[in-house]
Amino acid sequence: MTKVGDKLPNVTLINQDLKSVNLGELKGKVTVLAFFPAAFTSVCTKEMCTFRDNLSKFNNLNATVFGISVDPPFSNKAFKEANKLNFDLLSDFNREAVRAFEIETELPVLKGYKLAKRSVFVADKEGVIRYVWVSEDAGKEPNYSEIEEVVKKLNS
Repeated sequence: MTKVGDKLPNVTLINQDLKSVNLGELKGKVTVLAFFPAAFTSVCTKEMCTFRDNLSKFNNLNATVFGISVDPPFSNKAFKEANKLNFDLLSDFNREAVRAFEIETELPVLKGYKLAKRSVFVADKEGVIRYVWVSEDAGKEPNYSEIEEVVKKLNS
């Protein structure tokens, strides 16, 4: 599994507007990558809306937030619009990022369908991962205050 001290993997994802974003090239700002299992599900909606509601804090700390799921960019766009999300959602439809971060999982009822474990990675301005949170329980949300504190420390 990706751990503290690793560099962000050189994986290119597509945002909701079909623009490429290479994770390995995210440098110059602290970056928060919030992987979520599936758009339009209750816990994922709550998590992404919590990031939305706290985005000004991250902006004030000179950090960028991305939500990432295996949903296609078109679903991510609809999810972003429906929830008025104010940050990009990246599509990992090829499962490259979930494999690179080693957070790929499968729902028992959907054998063979791979998705992301609910996870948060925070990388410093050089693209080195400084915080990792991965949940085996898709119903569990991350500790938002802890993420904010990590971002603060990386920018001090």
